[in-house]
Amino acid sequence: MKTLFLIRHAKSTWNIPGIADIDRPLNERGYTDAHEMATRIKKKFHPGVIITSPATRAISTAMIFARHLNYNASEILIHPLLYNTDTKHYSAIIAALPEEHDNAILIGHNPVISETANLLAGAHLDEMPTTGIVGIEFDQKSWKASVEFAGKMAFYDFPKNDGG
Repeated sequence: MKTLFLIRHAKSTWNIPGIADIDRPLNERGYTDAHEMATRIKKKFHPGVIITSPATRAISTAMIFARHLNYNASEILIHPLLYNTDTKHYSAIIAALPEEHDNAILIGHNPVISETANLLAGAHLDEMPTTGIVGIEFDQKSWKASVEFAGKMAFYDFPKNDGG
């Protein structure tokens, strides 16, 4: 069985004039939310691999999760096709995850992260909030097969969820 956690990057700042979108950093709430959400999943999950978009806000989110999950931050994979792309690319990246890892975290952006969650989990999310997490369990033994068959949403949480 494979387990995938799709995480939308934490809240970023919009108030730095002239900065490119890919370079926007997390804002104060983003840092707080990322630490909170990483703490929430720490008891449920240990990643075999963490893969993230190359955007500064996504890398920062990945680093925070790595620290809380006792994951070696130097092993975080940064993939350029997780930024400004579509579900086809997200699915291809997931299908190519190293098979020796049964658990993975993928950190990306809306709307594609929500669309990917809906596609792979048969979910009906309108939009994942920033630092929202969808956990998907697949009955398949390979990542390639996992993206070809629907999994089931086993976990959904976000910062303003009182049940977290």
